[in-house]
Amino acid sequence: MGAREVVVVSAVRTPFSRFGGVLRDVPSIILGAMAIREAVDRVGLANDEIDEVYYGNCQVGENSLENDVPDRQAVLEAGLSPKTLSFTIDRACCASLTAVRLAFHSIRWGERDICIAAGAENMSRLPLLLPGIRFSGHRIGNLEIYDNLFELGYKGWNPISRRTAEITLDFKGWNAVARDAGEVALEYGVSRQEQDEWAVRSQQYYAQAFAAGKFKVGEELMSVKLTPKKGTPIVFEKDEFPRPDTTLEKLAKLATIYGSPTVTAGNAPGLDAGASAVVLMSKEKAAEKGLTPLGTILSVEGVADEARLLASVPAPAIRKALSAAKLHLKDVHLFEVNEAFAVMPLVSSKILADGDVKRIKGIRDKMNVNGGAVAIGHPVGASGARILMTLMYELRRRGGGIGACGICGGLAQGEAAVIKVI
Repeated sequence: MGAREVVVVSAVRTPFSRFGGVLRDVPSIILGAMAIREAVDRVGLANDEIDEVYYGNCQVGENSLENDVPDRQAVLEAGLSPKTLSFTIDRACCASLTAVRLAFHSIRWGERDICIAAGAENMSRLPLLLPGIRFSGHRIGNLEIYDNLFELGYKGWNPISRRTAEITLDFKGWNAVARDAGEVALEYGVSRQEQDEWAVRSQQYYAQAFAAGKFKVGEELMSVKLTPKKGTPIVFEKDEFPRPDTTLEKLAKLATIYGSPTVTAGNAPGLDAGASAVVLMSKEKAAEKGLTPLGTILSVEGVADEARLLASVPAPAIRKALSAAKLHLKDVHLFEVNEAFAVMPLVSSKILADGDVKRIKGIRDKMNVNGGAVAIGHPVGASGARILMTLMYELRRRGGGIGACGICGGLAQGEAAVIKVI
């Protein structure tokens, strides 16, 4: 069988909740199931029509509260057939766009007809840990708790485990991601002030887009209904993280975090909660079912680089995806680069433009035109699919075109997709 066209027929996400916010007690598995259910219902698919679900999720500790196989649990919670295949992908923040890549290739080469690429995260529920306590024989004295969210670094083994281990193991350790991002930003000549300016831009652009009705239930967003044990039911229908009152003066007063020379809590997203889901199928299957495609996936590609180069990997990923689609930068009408920090779109645009000042401005004018994760939030397992659908829906509002999106993931992984909307 030759290569088939792969189309998106449904794409939706929950509103994103801030750290400790509305969704703080909702398991990511449930959020993922909600998004999957909504994506399926929007196009009237039966529960047994999905061939496979690719499910992005990164914070393993949160899922450990429900044991394991979050993909399988989300599929069953969503009410899909128990015969539906699925598996979990942990490629850090790239995870749900990697899910799109796997679905794309499965459909393109005839292995599957209908797939879902999804992702979910709830960083508010990530538990505090007591490493090494199970066999320590501890009877009296203080216990030390380990917080996996602190610094957001990759330590190999955390310091507590190193002290309690009977065997010395040579685990590598890596910097906090904010430090690596800030240092790489400076290497590319991107200052702290530029990052603060981009963060203000993100907040302002999101506020404008929201006021214009772009982030509304029924398009990118779905409604999430919660019933607390006490109190009245909650209907959650808009992103909770945006801060429209953000100013450059306020951001300039913030201290940098985790040893970073440039990254602050103001030019970074939060530790958020939310889920995304995209239904993909072959163009032939969509026609057979009478469904109008929202967009056509032209390519999805992944890259990786030296561990500290987190801030620079979206650009080569986008270049690789454009090459696979036989397109060039000049063919792209809109870009979406995930704002894991404000650093990422700034560095990415400089790399894509080969440092040419005029070309940098041209790319940035077409990038994250409705704001990005600094305003929207970044529930890491859901963000890859989120940037794809945000890009796709904006292209549709503009009457079509070519879009390219890119995202980085921990220890310098990258993922990018190119989509065409008619």
